[in-house]
Amino acid sequence: MAQTVYVFDAFGTLFDVHAAVRKHASEIGPDASLLSEIWRQKQLEYSWVRTLMGSYRDFWSITEDALDYAFEKLPGANRDTRNQVLASYRELEAFSEVRDVLGCLKANGARTGILSNGSPQMLDAAVGSAGLKDVLDELISVHELKVFKTREETYDLVCTRFRVFPEAVSFQSSNRWDIAGASKFGFHTVWINRTGQPDEYSDHPPAMQLQDLNGLL
Repeated sequence: MAQTVYVFDAFGTLFDVHAAVRKHASEIGPDASLLSEIWRQKQLEYSWVRTLMGSYRDFWSITEDALDYAFEKLPGANRDTRNQVLASYRELEAFSEVRDVLGCLKANGARTGILSNGSPQMLDAAVGSAGLKDVLDELISVHELKVFKTREETYDLVCTRFRVFPEAVSFQSSNRWDIAGASKFGFHTVWINRTGQPDEYSDHPPAMQLQDLNGLL
């Protein structure tokens, strides 16, 4: 392996961000899928806007804010499910291949970790519920910086924690904007394009594009 450290975005890359709504879809009603899409869109938007404004709120708080917006946007969705959906988000399902791939990488001598916008508590809960603690060496949250990706200093957290230069890091994310930021920083980047999205940010391309994590092996 050219890279010795494999670091992953968490939400959308390792964990299915739509699993929480899907679990309660029948109670939410026919707008459940759209609710989940709006929730995710606003969650990311709030992270970017707050970083640009210099007005930080932790990722769990903006996750709640984004869900509240989605319910306001879709008044036909059953808002009584709010607390149940949030509870499920704390224990999101990992994608089916995640554990095996992380285990194989470690068996091959790589060090593994997460770099996420998620707060430390969110990461601990998700990793614990998915049973991934033994296949991850580091859980790195941007919370200590109080800015979100794609700020350069967020990616530098990986180099500091693992004591490596950027070129030693393979960074995997399902978010193309995250891949652009990590590529600009100097990581070897792999875009996990699970849903077949069109490419963008052509000036900061990934080293590789995969449909899921299996292609790393």
